[in-house]
Amino acid sequence: MAPSLPRPQRVDVQIAAGSLLCGLALWALGLNSQTDRPLGGTWALLPLFVLAGLELLRSTKPQFALVMATFALVADQFTAGNLASILMFTDIMYAAVVYGSPAAARRIPITSGVITVGMTVAFLAWWQDPQAVLLGVATGIVAFTPAATGVLVRNHREATAAAKLRAEQTALLAEMDRVQAVGAERARMARELHDMVANHLSAIAIHSTAALSLDDPKTSQDALGVIRENSVEGLAEMRRLIGILRDQTGDLEPAAAPTLDGLAALVAGARTNGLDVTLDDARPADGPKLPAPVELAAYRIVQESLTNALKHASPGLVTVTLAQRPRALTVRVTSPYGDPSGPRAPGSGAGLVGMRERTDLLGGTFESGPESTPDGKVWSVFATLPVDPADEGAKE
Repeated sequence: MAPSLPRPQRVDVQIAAGSLLCGLALWALGLNSQTDRPLGGTWALLPLFVLAGLELLRSTKPQFALVMATFALVADQFTAGNLASILMFTDIMYAAVVYGSPAAARRIPITSGVITVGMTVAFLAWWQDPQAVLLGVATGIVAFTPAATGVLVRNHREATAAAKLRAEQTALLAEMDRVQAVGAERARMARELHDMVANHLSAIAIHSTAALSLDDPKTSQDALGVIRENSVEGLAEMRRLIGILRDQTGDLEPAAAPTLDGLAALVAGARTNGLDVTLDDARPADGPKLPAPVELAAYRIVQESLTNALKHASPGLVTVTLAQRPRALTVRVTSPYGDPSGPRAPGSGAGLVGMRERTDLLGGTFESGPESTPDGKVWSVFATLPVDPADEGAKE
């Protein structure tokens, strides 16, 4: 079975019908485009109907329509002719460039240009009359001009499509960047919230458990004092964070990021919560100032390590050690490892994840786990935080 022709587009049907009606009107009025042709009378209607039929294929089969329209136009030159036939041929030529393949769109304008020049030279040589140039101009108007117009329209459409594609890709990349930025900000907020509040809540949980389990008024009084202190501090941190998140004007400024100068106060607070902690800060007193991100990460790692020791460590000494290397700051926190005898607070494991994320963001290394020492088994947290020598105040 022979393949059926594609269904014509609606605009093609409208163009074909309108052109055919105009051509029939011109023929009925006797308005022919040529005289002294061998075929007169109704012969001019044959190319007219053929070209009108080919107009139905201008969008779906443009190259086939152009080839057949060329033969129909040549046949029209032997009849009285019809202006509508010429106009339909120019439209089919234009459509072949706009809707045809890329190779055809490049080839048709060149071919029509060569034909125009060739016919002009041939008629000049044959007639030996400058008026032959007018025939070449007419050929160019019928063949080359619609092809050149089709090239301009096709290039404009391709440029528009490319610009639209680039805009869509840009919008997609922007959306991906937005999603990544939102995810990164949510992770940062989660780390900050956990590090600032978890320590207070852990102390509250442990001391409240102790107060409930021990029937000692003095112990309960001390535990309630610690609970109240941590509750007030935790609520203050929560209010500050919520205020920053709810602020739509940007008037609220985040509080200053904690630095290593605050480690002494942090250790003192841990002692108040019941930990036996020692701080060994081996950094040189006249050493260069560390970058703010490094100090913040080191502070949070020590803070979270003390929180974990408060929740999970066995009774014993917890040590915090800081050392300054040429291009890195090392932080080590060790605590007794074993089954704690006192009350415990539940943990989710988010603390270790947050410490590792902070270290990875700075390009450092993080290790945690049990270790054997001469004094027994300990849980060790060790982080190496690189110091970029290009940062101001962090050079060797």
